[in-house]
Amino acid sequence: MARRCMLTGREPGFGRNVSHSHRRTSRRFDPNIQTKRYWYAAEGRYVRLRLSAAAIRTVDRIGIDAAVARIRAQGGKV
Repeated sequence: MARRCMLTGREPGFGRNVSHSHRRTSRRFDPNIQTKRYWYAAEGRYVRLRLSAAAIRTVDRIGIDAAVARIRAQGGKV
């Protein structure tokens, strides 16, 4: 399953590890993706979302109704 936030679209970034001797090897910066379950009162059910830590704070601020609307506007399935 992709390490991608459903709300913000945050994905892994790529870069390099640089050792003391300056040898470079590839690495990956994964976002802090959490699976969170919210009660979605508009449909009378729970929804399970894969969100980054920043997106969880966004849902707390704007509410689950607005968050689900944004995800669906981006073409996501909830």
